[in-house]
Amino acid sequence: MRVERASFEHDYAAIRHVRFTVFVDEQRVPEDIELDERDPQCLHLLAYDDNGEPIGTGRLDVGYGGKIGRVAVLEPVRRGGIGTALMSRLHELAAESGLRSVWCNAQMTAAAFYRRLGYRAVGERFYEAGIEHVRMEREL
Repeated sequence: MRVERASFEHDYAAIRHVRFTVFVDEQRVPEDIELDERDPQCLHLLAYDDNGEPIGTGRLDVGYGGKIGRVAVLEPVRRGGIGTALMSRLHELAAESGLRSVWCNAQMTAAAFYRRLGYRAVGERFYEAGIEHVRMEREL
C-alpha cells in the first residue's frame, strides 16, 4: 500500500470511485452533495494497493482552517492501517502548509478512530447528510 498526493482534476476518477463507493453507495449520502465546490481548492491524497488500484482517499482544506474531510477507505481493506496512513500524511501536509491544528466533522461511528489519532471532540453532535457527526480537533 502506498499513499500519494493526488490532483483533483487529474485523479478525479479514482477519487470519485472511492468516495462514491463509501459515501454514496454504502452510506447513502446524496450523490449531488458528495463532490463539492471546495474540492478543487483542497489538497487530496489517494491510497493504492499493491496492484495500483485506489483503495482510500482524503482531503485537506487549508483555506478552510485545516479541515480534513472525505476520508474514505474501501470496505474490503478497512482496519488495515490505510486510514491511519492517510491521516498521518494529511497531518504532514497540514504542517507543511503552516497550520498548527486541524479539524474534522467526524461521523460518530469513526470518533474512536480520530481519538486514537489525538483528536478531541468539541461541541455538540449534529447531523450532516443524515449521519450523526461531531466536530473534532487536533494540535499538530
